Amino acid sequence: MKKLILILLFLFSYNASSQNVQMAFDYFRKGEYEKAASIYKKLFDKNKYNSLYFNYLLKSYQELEDFDKAENLILAQKRRIKNRYELDVELGYNYQLQNKNKIADSLFNIAISNANKNPKNALKIGKSFQDHHLLDAALQVYLNGKKQNPNGNYEYYLAQIYAEKGEIEKMFTAYLDLIEKNKNYYTTVYRYLSKFITNDAQDEYNKLLKRQLIIRLQKKPNIAWNKLLSWLYATQQDYAKALRQEIAIYKREGNSFTNLFSLAQKAFDTKDSETAFNAIQFIYENALDIDTKIKAKEQEIFYTIYGKNVLKTTEEIEQEFQQVFIEFGKGDASLPIQILYADFLTFKKNNPQKAIEILKNAEKAALNKQDKAKIKIKLADIFVFNGKYNQALVTYTQVQQDVRSSNIANKARLKIAKTSYFKGDFDWAKTQLKVLKSATSKLISNDALALNLLISDNIVDDTIRTALKKYAKAELLTYQNKTQQAIDTLSLVLKDFKGHAIEDEALFKQAELYKSQQKFAFAEHNYQKIIQLKKDGILADNATYELGLLYETILNDKEKAKEMYEKIIFEYPASIYLVDARKRFRKLRGDKIE
Repeated sequence: MKKLILILLFLFSYNASSQNVQMAFDYFRKGEYEKAASIYKKLFDKNKYNSLYFNYLLKSYQELEDFDKAENLILAQKRRIKNRYELDVELGYNYQLQNKNKIADSLFNIAISNANKNPKNALKIGKSFQDHHLLDAALQVYLNGKKQNPNGNYEYYLAQIYAEKGEIEKMFTAYLDLIEKNKNYYTTVYRYLSKFITNDAQDEYNKLLKRQLIIRLQKKPNIAWNKLLSWLYATQQDYAKALRQEIAIYKREGNSFTNLFSLAQKAFDTKDSETAFNAIQFIYENALDIDTKIKAKEQEIFYTIYGKNVLKTTEEIEQEFQQVFIEFGKGDASLPIQILYADFLTFKKNNPQKAIEILKNAEKAALNKQDKAKIKIKLADIFVFNGKYNQALVTYTQVQQDVRSSNIANKARLKIAKTSYFKGDFDWAKTQLKVLKSATSKLISNDALALNLLISDNIVDDTIRTALKKYAKAELLTYQNKTQQAIDTLSLVLKDFKGHAIEDEALFKQAELYKSQQKFAFAEHNYQKIIQLKKDGILADNATYELGLLYETILNDKEKAKEMYEKIIFEYPASIYLVDARKRFRKLRGDKIE
């Protein structure tokens, strides 16, 4: 019983102390320094070796300009704890706050002298100078400490000082020296470097870091330099150069293709198909296991089907599929390629029946719930293509139930929302999309957000939702490869709902369809109309960028292309197209790109 009482008393005392610490900090944060000092004084009196209580009590006195109490506190602590040379910095700073700079400088010099005599104290003394923004003194202490103890990790603190002083090149040098000395600091250094690097390859800091990394790589190869260069190039969307670094990394480490797959996808997403193919080809040629080879082949064919500027006929792609099936068979291992083949047959060759047959056979051979779910999702996609919406919804729902709380289930829910949207059931679509806001997959979450925004924006001023229903119908027709019908439907939307929120969406969608029919003048007109309608509209930067691409790659009007890209740079600096627009603008202008 006595033991229990002692435990309870200890817990009560500990809880009360914790509450007092929090209360004191809250007072300090709100600028109520008298109240903060009162509590910190009581806490410090009970534990005079607690640096947290000491520091906040000292700061509270200084904020109250009670410098005598602050001085007495420091002097008492100096007597209490010997060899705490950083307290000379605290005392000097207390005098500096009173504009007694001669005394302050004298104390600072004593602290620096002690740091020089006792290098083991250099970090504490330097940190004390740094905390009070006395950067030159801190720098002097750290540099001398590094000289006397080369094995100490002074580079970390030096980098922070250089950053505060705005000496970024020296900061880069210090951080890279730190990695060279201790590779365990790589993640920490990467985190700090990322604060100074932008997506602009011509940014001065980007160029400084790149120069240092290349010089170090040439003088003394280190895989850390390859990794940082890969990250830097990828940030600048220069994926070809990033790929060269990733290949060098693989050749040295050779333990994973994860970064190469990721790089390939990023390159593909930004229309750099050549780099995407090169990355995938490298993976395929160097992978030793069948699963990785199949994944690489699947990605390669996907990029061939859906990539920009990929000049292969459907028959050539058909032959590629058949060659893959000869090499890997049609068993469980090649399931991803079988699903992709079904997609190709449906949406590119207009042969959904054969696609369904392939998927049904694959479903029989599938070994687990996840594989069966992937097959069912593709089957449901084909049901939508065939106009069997209820059958599609039932199948998507089955997937949700079969693999609950998974990324596949979230994908099925998104497709339920999209199919409901196609049917004009916007309320049910929004219900599904609301759940997907917290989806772990960024792609699913972003797609859900975009569809939710489209629906929300276009039902506000249209109570019977006629405009959105027609637009959704056009999207469905596009999905079903009924391009001309989709264009005609969008023309009706533009005719009947001029001035409505849906107008720019309809113009943009129609422009994309015109391009697929190679009616580029019509596409140009639509993009121009979007910009004229809403210069600050949500699709204005999209239209401007697409116009630039149209002028540059199809209509061969370099000046107009340059004008569009320049517009992105100066009028839409937050656009997702900024990096590519800037790159293309500089290339058209004839800049020498590093």
